[in-house]
Amino acid sequence: MVLQELNDHLTAIQDLIANTSSQIEQSCQVIQDVIKNNNKIYLAGNGGSAADAQHIAAEMTGRFVKERRPLPGMALTTDTSALTAIANDYGYEFVFSRQLEAFAQHGDLFIGISTSGNSISILNALETAKIAGCRTIGLTGRGGGRMNTMCDINIVVPSEVTARVQEMHILIGHILCKAVDDLFA
Repeated sequence: MVLQELNDHLTAIQDLIANTSSQIEQSCQVIQDVIKNNNKIYLAGNGGSAADAQHIAAEMTGRFVKERRPLPGMALTTDTSALTAIANDYGYEFVFSRQLEAFAQHGDLFIGISTSGNSISILNALETAKIAGCRTIGLTGRGGGRMNTMCDINIVVPSEVTARVQEMHILIGHILCKAVDDLFA
C-alpha cells in the first residue's frame, strides 16, 4: 500500500510536469509582478484547500526559505467571526467574495483553490476579484470545472483523486513561494 501511494504521487508529479509547467511559470511571473507593484495576495479554499490557502499565506507573511521582509498574503479562511457572520447573514457561498469586496484593490491577486473547480464560494470570489480589478489564479483538479473560464490562469492538476490534487496544490504553492523568494537577494 505505501509503495502504491508513493508511486501514485510520483505519477501525479510527472503528469503535472507534462501538463501544467507553462501555467505554473506564468503564475510565478504574475505573483512576482504583484509583489513588485506592492499589491496584495488573497487566497481561499474550502476544507483541505482552506488549509493550503493558509499555508501559502503564512509563507508570504512569515518567510518561505529566504529571510526577507513580510509580504501581504492573506487567507480569507481564517477570520471565524467574518466567516460565520457572512455565512449566517448572506449564505456560505459569499464568505470569500464579501471579504474581497471589502479589501481587494486593482492590481491585487486572488488565488482560488478548489479540487473540483466548481466550489460556489470560490466562483463567487473570482467574480468579485475580477470586478475589483484583481488578477486571478486558480488551483484545481478534475478537469478544472467552471474555474477554467473564470481565472486568468487556471492550473488544472490532471487527476481525479482529491488527495493527489491537494498534494500537487501545495507543491505548486511552494513553487510560487520560491518565485517570490527569488525577488529578494
